[in-house]
Amino acid sequence: MTQLVAQENQFEDRFADLHPPLDRTAALAEAGRCLYCYDAPCSAACPTHIDVPRFIRKIANGNLRGSAFTILDANVLGLSCSRVCPVDVLCEGACVLASGSQKPIDIGRLQRYALDRFYENPDPQWSRIVAPAQTARVACVGGGPASLACAAELRRHGFPVVVFDNRPLPGGLNTYGVAQYKLRPRDSLREVEMVRSLGVEFRQAEVGGEAGGAGSQVSLDQLEAEFALIFLGMGLGAMHRLGIPGEQFHGVIDALSFIERYKTNADFHLGRCVVVIGGGNTAIDAANAARRLGAEEVHVYYRRSEREMPAFKAEFERSKREGVRFHWMRQPVEILGAEGRALSVKFVETCLGAVDAAGRRGVEPVEDSFYYEACDLVIPAIGQSNLTRLLATSRAISLEGGMVAVDRPTGRTSNARYYAGGDCVNGGREVVDAVADGKRAALAMAALLEAKANA
Repeated sequence: MTQLVAQENQFEDRFADLHPPLDRTAALAEAGRCLYCYDAPCSAACPTHIDVPRFIRKIANGNLRGSAFTILDANVLGLSCSRVCPVDVLCEGACVLASGSQKPIDIGRLQRYALDRFYENPDPQWSRIVAPAQTARVACVGGGPASLACAAELRRHGFPVVVFDNRPLPGGLNTYGVAQYKLRPRDSLREVEMVRSLGVEFRQAEVGGEAGGAGSQVSLDQLEAEFALIFLGMGLGAMHRLGIPGEQFHGVIDALSFIERYKTNADFHLGRCVVVIGGGNTAIDAANAARRLGAEEVHVYYRRSEREMPAFKAEFERSKREGVRFHWMRQPVEILGAEGRALSVKFVETCLGAVDAAGRRGVEPVEDSFYYEACDLVIPAIGQSNLTRLLATSRAISLEGGMVAVDRPTGRTSNARYYAGGDCVNGGREVVDAVADGKRAALAMAALLEAKANA
């Protein structure tokens, strides 16, 4: 933790908040604009269904404690969600003021305002430890948002919970993989400590392998012997490789590793020119970070057109303001280098072909249309692999498209002892979606275990 915070302080001037916090005067003024709609389309648009009008009204009335409690009761990771959620397509996008051509209520920053005040002086009333009223224990695999939300909800129902995570610090991508101008590690770790304060136990261990294996490794057999139910919240695996010659060179690093590296390595060197390959939000985060870290030129290459780019429009527009340059209809075919280090990327121009099975137009290379971009660093950002190798056993857990298949209302898998949520189920969505999955699964598990205890 010390290393992450030290890095955070070093880059404080370069990673100014994407959405600066509101002061008291601005927060009161903004809260006063809210219409407190009885049907609250903003709440309906939030995957965790925070009672938005209620928490905003409490801000307007000066009841910041009540406002924070309203948010946390629905979303224990409300602080990080206030900073990383795509509010323009969720709560703020549903605001009735926006439909009337007015500026929507600044819900995200109001939520941050309430929770910033809360974390400055946490109220022990909310996080009071509930004595285990139940004997059935639950294990959560993975330390990211889905598991944290699941563990917190189970503890509030009186169940003992242990979170297993293979990293030194819990929090998953919130701690290690979110661009620092959106969410600082210290804020992710504040939420981890809030969950810990509820009585959740954290163990650093790799889940997988055979029972009795060496080192900090725990098998599913061991978990099944110790716990009544198991929640799978392990997220996704490593980022996909480009599959082209030269990606083994030094100076080629995937986007999530890049974000983690600059957060933890004070000597990380970018060079003058950076090439990012991909068109999603992670590619945008990496490109913006590279600019803020001092790269003179940052180029994003995407093999389809701007219209097909999967990144949120607001993220794309912001990146252009950061000075990132975008290049469409170009696909990498080779990374060139010398003495083991990447020096340039060879691209081929592309055209869009027929619609494929996934409903997207295929990409076809244009003959003799090669293009070279000299660079000092190459950052592929073309999505993550699934992490279901953990389930490559006789657990009878069904998969769909490489993801864990669940009953959506409950998160229950085809194996009655396993529940799942987050990226390992949805393939990689927003933090708030993972929180919603974890909470739903916790409520279903609590109901099941309580019914068994009372039978």
